[in-house]
Order: sequence, then C-alpha cells, then structure tokens
Amino acid sequence: MKAAKPKKKVKKILLIILVIVALFLLFTFIRHRILLKREKDIVKPIGQMVEVDGHKMCVYTEGEGDKTLVFMSGSGTISPILDFKSIYPQLTDKYRIAVVEKFGYGYSDQVDKPRDVASILADTRAALKGAGVEAPYVLCPHSYSGIEALYWAQTYPDEVESIIGLDMCVPECYDYTKDGKLAVPYYRLMHGLLNLGIGRYVSDSTLLPSGDFLTDDECKTWIALFNRNYGNISFARECKMAKDNAAVVSSKEKPKVPMLLFVSTGEGTSMQDEWRDIFYRYADGMQNIKIIELDCSHYIFHFEADRMTKEIGLFLDEKTVTQRVSEYVKRLQRQAEKSDLS
Repeated sequence: MKAAKPKKKVKKILLIILVIVALFLLFTFIRHRILLKREKDIVKPIGQMVEVDGHKMCVYTEGEGDKTLVFMSGSGTISPILDFKSIYPQLTDKYRIAVVEKFGYGYSDQVDKPRDVASILADTRAALKGAGVEAPYVLCPHSYSGIEALYWAQTYPDEVESIIGLDMCVPECYDYTKDGKLAVPYYRLMHGLLNLGIGRYVSDSTLLPSGDFLTDDECKTWIALFNRNYGNISFARECKMAKDNAAVVSSKEKPKVPMLLFVSTGEGTSMQDEWRDIFYRYADGMQNIKIIELDCSHYIFHFEADRMTKEIGLFLDEKTVTQRVSEYVKRLQRQAEKSDLS
C-alpha cells in the first residue's frame, strides 16, 4: 500500500503539468488569434494582387526605364517585397523593377500545389503577365531562385535579357545538401506551432533582416507575416523539390545569356568552404559571365547595396552599348543586302 502512494503522487504531478501546459497553449492560441485580427491592417498587400491558377500572387512594381529588373527571393524569405527594399530603391530612377512573391511568400496565398521548377516558373510568368510587366527581363535571383532563373533562361531564352545573381544558387550547390524527404513533415510541424502562437515568443530581433532599411511599421509587418507564413505548405513542398529541381536545370545546357554573379563568402549557407569555388566551376568555359566577390554573408544586398547598384549599372550600360553596336551592324547588313538585290 505504501508503494502505491508515490505512484499516485507522480501521476498527480504529471496531471498538474499537463493541465498547466494545456492552459498555456490555450492562452497562447487565443492571444495569437486576437493579434492576427489586430494585424489585419498592417498586412494589407503593398503590391498588386494578381490571380494565378485560381489563387492570388503579389507583384510589386516601381520605377520606369527601358529595362525591367525582376527580383526573385531566396527560399523561405518572409516578404521578398520588404527584403529587397535594401537595394531596389537605388535602381528605380533608371530601371523598372518588379518583385514577385511566390505562393506561400509575403502577401501571396498559401497553396498546396506542385512546386517543381516548371510549375514555379509558370506561376511567376503568369503573375508578371497579370501585373502588366512584359518581357524581356533582367532576372535578379537570390539563393534558391537562381535555379528558377537558370531554368527560365534555358526554357524561354527570348524572355531573359540577362541574369544578375544576388548570391544565387547554381545546380552544384545542391550536391552539398540533403534530400527533401523530411521537408514537408518538418515544416508542417513548424507551421502548426506558429498557428498555436508559439512564434509570438520568438525575439523580433532574431527574425528581422540585417540592416536598418525597414521602417518601424515595416518591421511590424515583417513579424506579422512571419507569424502567418513561416513553414507553410507551399514553402515546404518547394524545399522538398529543391534537389530535383536543381537536377532538372543541371541536365540542360547552360544558358547563353550574359550573367553578372555577385558571390558572398558563403557565410549563412551550409557550404561555406566550397561556396565560391562552386561558381568558378560553373562559369568555367562560359562566355559573357562576370563574377564579383563580396566580403559579406549570403544576404549580400543587405550589406553591399551601394556597390552592387553601381556594378549593376555598369553591367547593364555595357550590355546596352553592345546591343546597340549589334543592332547597328545588323542594320548595315540589311542595307547591304537590299543594295545587292537592287
């Protein structure tokens, strides 16, 4: 009989702990729902909501010019529109810029649909078309979106004028990563915890991007979008397909479009020791490609925006001169052909 009392005590303590945990989670969930309602005004889209395949994607445009720069975000970026704000305001006096938020990102809908590279690209192209942003484009991909940009140039070369890689990934990057078998269950768990409100206890300073380019209100929007979006099914399926998508791009011929590749130290990636070598191997034997090394971590446009915008201007101006010379030569050839015919 005496041995039974300690067991009852243990059960009672465990029951008390379970009740406390349940009450804590209930409180957290209710608080989270209240805050979601309060945050409705600060998460109103600041871009154009475009219908794509029955759902909404957000496209932000700004500036004018004879070239359109399309910014494409890295994997899991909370809001590409806000994230790229460190660099695109310096370009809008000369170029038109467009930021596309894929499904599951920023203000776009969370959608459970295939995330193979062909499907992702189809959505991006449809979103730009719906927003009235016409090709050709100068693609400006960061990280994982480099795979989409390369596939775009391989599949629709007439739509891609050039690629400016913002520490973008190339297929070989995914030789150093694990397969995505656990991506969906892992991110479902993360998103489930967010839906309970656990994310409200994460320090804001750990979630916000580096630098001070966001206003106080934009920081609040970023945090609110994190508590809605992080780990959602669109993002999870995208992560699952990353290695397969890289393999698809690797199986095709490398694009012939001009490229300017900004490359970081690799800090912030899982392959820091190999990072820069990967890009030099990729560029080996290719024409019209330039690599610029930057002494900063993976989100290079948070740290080196001034230098990058200067180099982008030089790259695009040089390309414009080359195009004009080419067009002039072609015009002379046509005139010569007409003279011969006459």
